[in-house]
Amino acid sequence: MKNNITIVVLGIASAVAVGCASMSHNDEAALGAKALELMKASFHEQGQAKLDRLDQDEVQKVCSEYNGDRKIPKDVADRLEKAELATIKYPADGKYVGDWKNGERIAQSGVGMQFTDTAGAATGGNCYACHELTKAELAFGTIGPSLYNFGKTRGYTPEVQKYAFGKVYNSEAFSACSNMPRFGHKGILSEQQIKDVVALLMDPSSPVNK
Repeated sequence: MKNNITIVVLGIASAVAVGCASMSHNDEAALGAKALELMKASFHEQGQAKLDRLDQDEVQKVCSEYNGDRKIPKDVADRLEKAELATIKYPADGKYVGDWKNGERIAQSGVGMQFTDTAGAATGGNCYACHELTKAELAFGTIGPSLYNFGKTRGYTPEVQKYAFGKVYNSEAFSACSNMPRFGHKGILSEQQIKDVVALLMDPSSPVNK
């Protein structure tokens, strides 16, 4: 996904710097700059994969400062969450739930935004890479929490539907420096796709809630 390469590499660089007690702040900055220099030297534009993927926005820059044992201060986290919450574009029609069957296909798909893909083509959410969603899916990641019975345990209320939409749209609005991609904020998924993913989580007939 867009900008993820930068987060990972700079995160590793910062973690290494933090692990070395003898390193000063200037040493850490120099190490981060060197990592970025190496990436720019080896990464070339191709298709829709442009060099701007190496550029961090303000949230990513702040989060790169806090890695490993360096926990983000509460006041900084609160500031980031407030700012990111303001970026969420909720549906104008007030409806947050789409088609769970389409949502399942989006959750299963990891395709999209690679240089070999056609620009503008629908992307996937690759949700199973980090979450358990259904019992039928045997292979899933554990970076994120299990989402099985998401709606069943939380209730199928409009308030929970809105929360789920916002969380998928921009996870940073609810958990600063989250590992979850900002699917709506970064244009990875469309509004309708997010509605369909919310349906997968919230529709009582979805396998997530069985």
